[in-house]
Amino acid sequence: MRIAIDAMGGDHAPDEIIAGAIEAVKHLEQGDEIILVGDEEIIASRMTAKKVRKYSGIISIVHAPEAIGMDESPIDALRKKRGNSISIMTKLASRGKADAVISAGNTGACVAACQMRMRNIEGVNRPGIAVVFPTFDGPVTMCDVGANISCKPINYYQYAVMASMYSRHVLGIENPRVGLMSIGEEDAKGNESVKKARELLKSDADINFIGNIEGCDIFKGKCDVAVCEGFVGNVVLKLTEGLVDGLFKAIKHELLKESLRLVMKFKPVMMRMYQKYDHHEYGGAPLLGVNGTAYICHGSSKSRTIKNAVIAAKKFYTHKINEHIIEHLAKTNVRGTDEQ
Repeated sequence: MRIAIDAMGGDHAPDEIIAGAIEAVKHLEQGDEIILVGDEEIIASRMTAKKVRKYSGIISIVHAPEAIGMDESPIDALRKKRGNSISIMTKLASRGKADAVISAGNTGACVAACQMRMRNIEGVNRPGIAVVFPTFDGPVTMCDVGANISCKPINYYQYAVMASMYSRHVLGIENPRVGLMSIGEEDAKGNESVKKARELLKSDADINFIGNIEGCDIFKGKCDVAVCEGFVGNVVLKLTEGLVDGLFKAIKHELLKESLRLVMKFKPVMMRMYQKYDHHEYGGAPLLGVNGTAYICHGSSKSRTIKNAVIAAKKFYTHKINEHIIEHLAKTNVRGTDEQ
């Protein structure tokens, strides 16, 4: 398997990205390869400094003279910076020279480049970013969290199908319960797109649709898959990240007010809990619906984030998630366009 990584994307690029690629090598199998895409001179100098000559033949470099900043307009940057690392990375995938792509760079640019270069898989109108929330009752996959901020009913339906396939074949949940995010559990709640999406979901007997869910239900064990538009999903994601971080800081502060001994006693428990809810431990989020394997990582990604993204991408590719999505959509009667 050949995995192309955007070495120039992210707040801590290229050092943390390169370090993550090196850490991922021990998780590769015979014949696997990592392709670092970015400024060849910079990447080579960093690798020389880290003394990684022994990985010759496993880690290679593809030159990309430009990089897209996190604050740049995705479409404008892709158009003006033809030699950017994201475009060249996705071009490798479109030409069959890479089996997976990973980036911690500009999310909008990643989504747009994947759609333009890799295209969508058969039957999918728009791709969606899926994240896994670790909860006390098990993992909950939410889609979409930022790729499509204005959904049509067909998009919600396809997100449900794709996230269900991911939940079943990657997370091992046999018959994932699918909930549609709304402002209330009642059928009448939600805007027109959500109401129409609900009818589409109910019409597919192969989806274990449980109806509308509210934001609080995600962590109550009510569903295994939560479907929403990217605007809502991104707000939920960032709110959860901030809440988890703030909660751990508050607990640490209260423990320190008691005694240092109490802090040391609880430290192992706190570390286990933090790792469980730390996004770095889960690598990236799959961009479901594109013709290939694509993972989008958090902008603050560190080396272990990239390492874990490589592991996740291998699992996605090995379990043939796209094939399962295509098979489900092909046998269903649910059809639609972006206007429906």
